Amino acid sequence: MRKIQNSIALETLGCKLNQAESESLAWQLAERGYSIVPASDGADIYILNTCTVTHIADRKSRHLLRLARRRNPSAFIIATGCYAERATSELAQLAEVDIIIGNEEKSRLLDVLQERWLIGPGSALLPQIHRTRSLVKVHEGCNRFCSYCIVPFVRGRERSLPPDEALAEVIARVERGYREVVLTGTQIGSYRNGLCSLIRRILAETDVQRLRLSSLQTQDITPALLTLWQDFAQHLCRHIHLPLQSGSNAILQRMGRSYSTEDYEQAVSRIREAIPDVAITTDVIVGFPGETVDEYAESYRFCQRMAFSNIHVFTYSERPGTRAALMPDKIDERIMKERSERMLKLAEESARSFRERFVGYTMMVLWEQEVQEGTWVGLTDNYIRVAARSEEPLRNRLMPAILGMGNEHYHCLGASVAQ
Repeated sequence: MRKIQNSIALETLGCKLNQAESESLAWQLAERGYSIVPASDGADIYILNTCTVTHIADRKSRHLLRLARRRNPSAFIIATGCYAERATSELAQLAEVDIIIGNEEKSRLLDVLQERWLIGPGSALLPQIHRTRSLVKVHEGCNRFCSYCIVPFVRGRERSLPPDEALAEVIARVERGYREVVLTGTQIGSYRNGLCSLIRRILAETDVQRLRLSSLQTQDITPALLTLWQDFAQHLCRHIHLPLQSGSNAILQRMGRSYSTEDYEQAVSRIREAIPDVAITTDVIVGFPGETVDEYAESYRFCQRMAFSNIHVFTYSERPGTRAALMPDKIDERIMKERSERMLKLAEESARSFRERFVGYTMMVLWEQEVQEGTWVGLTDNYIRVAARSEEPLRNRLMPAILGMGNEHYHCLGASVAQ
């Protein structure tokens, strides 16, 4: 079997859970002495952590695998992740793919490579930190089986990282220089040992400067959870991603969601009452099977009333094996596109309105990268992306800035950095 050299490209599609797993794998590879390079460099080994939440994600996965082969015809190409888990035989038909590794084997990917003599031991060389936030996976899997969702089929049943291990992961990130840690998982609110307890331990027993939660569900918004923002106001980010999926109760029932719009609105009210200046972001699906004109209008008006700081809009994508795939009255693609475009316009308006509230505010910004010479971008704790001019390096610094007006690229431009 051929011996592969030590340059590895690792690309990721999809959710923060995938991103967390890729980040962890990159560190494992780097610690064993392998060079992590951009995919455009034509690496000796190319690993794609795939997504299959929509048919578009499937298509992107196939495109990137073919692109990797064109960049380096002799590369060893590995497909892993959710698409690899769901459609092994489909991916096996791609001549570009050498190995397919599903989610269950993903954590062993490095061992699998070594077993197949693709890589050998190297000298430890840690990569330079280019990101300032690190994702820690504390939960995986889902027991809910919403009618449209493929996740339970490709991620399995729920399981949680033991608290001591989660704490050790956060400590390791802090020691590597990260200022912010994002707790992520399929549904972190279902963390087996209690999410509130885990958050308290992390903020009390580590030196992490900012802790962010990836995604919560309506039923997770309890008084005990909201109290955390009062107890740890300086360290717990004022940003809650709360998936809605639809603002129509009839659609929510067909989706198999466990809440009504009334439940959701009460949760949003409790959040805003407990956390001043909080950013609430959400996911919305348009074009679900049988979605009538009135049901779409209900959903649109509900999103309008909620005044989200951002809305991630998805057109319904049929996933094989789900209950929704068997439902009648599929929506025409042209109608789905029209509904999506209108909802996206609302998302832009809502985001702009949220950002404009903070013009003139002085807020702490975690600066991430230099996008062009002398121009740096970063994030506030309530997820406003800002840009500022600075001749001195700002990467990975947590500093106050006065927010200014923004545009479509950066939420606030002309932010003044307080040196």
